Amino acid sequence: MRIDKWLWAARFFKTRSAAQQAVEGGRVKLNGERTKPARDLKAGDTLLIHIGAYEWLVTVARLADRRGPAPIARTLYEEDPASHAKRQEQVANRRLMSEPAAERHGRPTKKERRQLERWRRG
Repeated sequence: MRIDKWLWAARFFKTRSAAQQAVEGGRVKLNGERTKPARDLKAGDTLLIHIGAYEWLVTVARLADRRGPAPIARTLYEEDPASHAKRQEQVANRRLMSEPAAERHGRPTKKERRQLERWRRG
């Protein structure tokens, strides 16, 4: 079974083309090495998957070529306990920190635009 198809079926990526691009970009490693999207995957293979700031280290438990519900997709792989703990810690840290962009949305107000213009003029 193709690695990109399995990543899509296991719900690591929303589309198969996104999975294919991730594999081509080197964000997915099969048994510690870069691979191609058409590479065959078998049960027992180890995958290192980088998605955004998060990293999964999983072992392929079963193969599936169809995308099913999330509870079934979770049975397709077994995650390394250290990888799971590290990701949970990252999630907890991220909740504590506030995003600078989250405080301000949209265009500046009229007052802020005037201040920007004054600042640009010097």
